[in-house]
Amino acid sequence: MTTNLPPAYQAGDTFTALRPRLFGIAYRMLGVRADAEDALQDAWLRWSHADTSTLQSAEAWLVTVVTRLSIDRLRAAKAEREAYVGWWLPEPLVEQLDEHTPEAAAELAGELSVAFLYVLERLGPEERAAFLLRQVFDYDYPEIAAQLGKTEATCRQMVHRASERVQQARTRFEVPRGVHHQLLERFIAAAHSGQRDAIQALLSEDAMLIGDGGGKVQSFPHPLVGAFRIANLFWAQWRRMAEQVVYRPVLINGEPGLLRYIDGRLESAQAIVTDGERIVAIYAIRNPDKLAGIPLTLG
Repeated sequence: MTTNLPPAYQAGDTFTALRPRLFGIAYRMLGVRADAEDALQDAWLRWSHADTSTLQSAEAWLVTVVTRLSIDRLRAAKAEREAYVGWWLPEPLVEQLDEHTPEAAAELAGELSVAFLYVLERLGPEERAAFLLRQVFDYDYPEIAAQLGKTEATCRQMVHRASERVQQARTRFEVPRGVHHQLLERFIAAAHSGQRDAIQALLSEDAMLIGDGGGKVQSFPHPLVGAFRIANLFWAQWRRMAEQVVYRPVLINGEPGLLRYIDGRLESAQAIVTDGERIVAIYAIRNPDKLAGIPLTLG
């Protein structure tokens, strides 16, 4: 899939026009906004010094550069993530519920959820790139082969293998955003009420909570599984802090989620997965480094 830009576009205009797509690729590869921005900055430096007069496609050139830079960065990050304390979750991209920017709608909507990026961590860097370019960004195999410097057959194998692994690890629900949001409102009300049974009733029996504290704040070393155990956790937090806890509905990586503030300070970003009737998973991002891009205080 190729986007043809008018010849009148200058280098800066071309890069700006393609930036949402390039950021979408880099962020889905790396899961960290700063790392994705660094990859784009490196790509811009190369682009600004390149002879673009002979290029058949600016998009193909820039996607190739950003993809390969992201692969290199992900390889370097793998060692760090293997030594990471507890579970590694991506840095959340948070928007207010009424914000629908063109960038978010064009390149950051769909196939961006925390749950999806969490599953992608199972893939190797090149396998992840091939899968994203094909399944999310809809590039043809000849284009993917050129972008990765592989044969088409190899790319097909990587995408097939990655698709199987993602499918095995991922439970996907198509839930209207309004239904998702209403369920979160009910969950907020139950959590604020301190009624353990009301909280538990909104969770599936095999619901799972994964927390990411990064060793900087307390979190669970293993997933917390089961509606009763998760309800107990929220109930115990209500018992300890009650009026100090405030939940704010937001969009987290394009899907309804919650910011939780304790005593006016941001404590976690919680990506919520639902089947439309109950909550099936909660991804609680508590590492302060990953919350730095979100307003840290209520106001």
